[in-house]
Amino acid sequence: MRKPQLVFVIAFAGGLAACGETSSLQVSDGTGPSPKLPEPNKTLIPTVNIAPAIGWPEGGKPTAATGTQVAAFAEGLDHPRWLYVLPNGDVLVAETNAPPKPDDSSGIRGWVMKKVMGKAGAGVPSPNRITLLRDADHDGVAEIRTVFLQNLNSPFGMTLVGNDLYVADTDRLLRFNYEPGATEIKSQPIKVVDLPGGTLNHHWTKNVIASKDGSKLYVTVGSNSNVGENGLDKEEGRAAIWEVDRATGNHRIFASGIRNPNGLAWEPKSGALWTAVNERDEIGSDLVPDYITAVKDGGFYGWPFSYYGQHVDVRVSPQNPDLVAKAIAPDYAVGPHTASLGLSFAEGNTLPAQFKEGAFIGQHGSWNRKPHSGYKVIFVPFTGGKPSGTPVDVLTGFLDKDENALGRPVGVVIDQQGGLLVADDVGNKVWRVSATK
Repeated sequence: MRKPQLVFVIAFAGGLAACGETSSLQVSDGTGPSPKLPEPNKTLIPTVNIAPAIGWPEGGKPTAATGTQVAAFAEGLDHPRWLYVLPNGDVLVAETNAPPKPDDSSGIRGWVMKKVMGKAGAGVPSPNRITLLRDADHDGVAEIRTVFLQNLNSPFGMTLVGNDLYVADTDRLLRFNYEPGATEIKSQPIKVVDLPGGTLNHHWTKNVIASKDGSKLYVTVGSNSNVGENGLDKEEGRAAIWEVDRATGNHRIFASGIRNPNGLAWEPKSGALWTAVNERDEIGSDLVPDYITAVKDGGFYGWPFSYYGQHVDVRVSPQNPDLVAKAIAPDYAVGPHTASLGLSFAEGNTLPAQFKEGAFIGQHGSWNRKPHSGYKVIFVPFTGGKPSGTPVDVLTGFLDKDENALGRPVGVVIDQQGGLLVADDVGNKVWRVSATK
């Protein structure tokens, strides 16, 4: 056994919470249009600081921002991660987790990381279904629940164009026929296009949204590694946003160099496509900030060769200075290792005035930072289609006093009544934030 692997195993056996270095900056320092980017701090043992997932106590719930309140829209779900609101107000929730990916958990390091993710609440089998939630009486609680789609393969993103419902499984983009008001779909799907998957499928979540005219679909495909350590040949078509022609299934890379894009949304004022991105790990608690950014057609955003423009990552081999020279710096950092996944613009919400223009972001929470970061929902104010201020906490309290994870927020979406829905995959709930009455 090589010495670094041996050290890693010994560290795991001795308690991973003690591993690695500690942040020298505040999360706020790694937030905003010009985040602080200290020198990389690559240690022999990566920083591992897990918030053990324990779920909510009876009657427990997050803390809502002043002027708002939070209540459970639905409870007793099985690892709910992503949300979509249908035109009639029904809410679709993807109950899902990682598919089997044996090559991603092979070797000593893979074994350790599998244990890490399990302790953080990500080790449960995938339910592989989409559930429909209906609040027929509009009281903020879903009283009708049905299995809408099942026997999927780690589903995540969903979008409706006309009567065509698209679901992004981990390895395929699927199309189903949807009848308005239906509470389940039993028909067989039609495959639109294969997506990168397989037995090495590091970032497995795939999201999908449609263009405004419905002619194109945009699909997120995360990288197959942290920084290309599995070989750049394993990254074909990955770390990218695909543009898929809805009629033919033909696709092209719309933007690349984006390590792990999850949230996708159209900014209402500019019409630009925005994404929420998880940046790289294991070069210190203060690097690299996750971000949200407008996505430019043909744009390259650095991964794996650089971050935040031309900040070269020396761990990557071979280097590619020509691509680094083209790397676009993101628009707005949302803190290092916050695992910012959910993204929804404020259009249509009925929350207080401070939340009228901007983006809600679900931050799943860190494992590679000491102290913890994320584990909350934030709001980034916008003016004229661009971020324009300091983030505001919308939901907090997902960690208890002992740094256990009571819940972990993922997908965020505005419902038909103007409330903010938040999928909590550790609490197994969907929360609803509304204005205080």
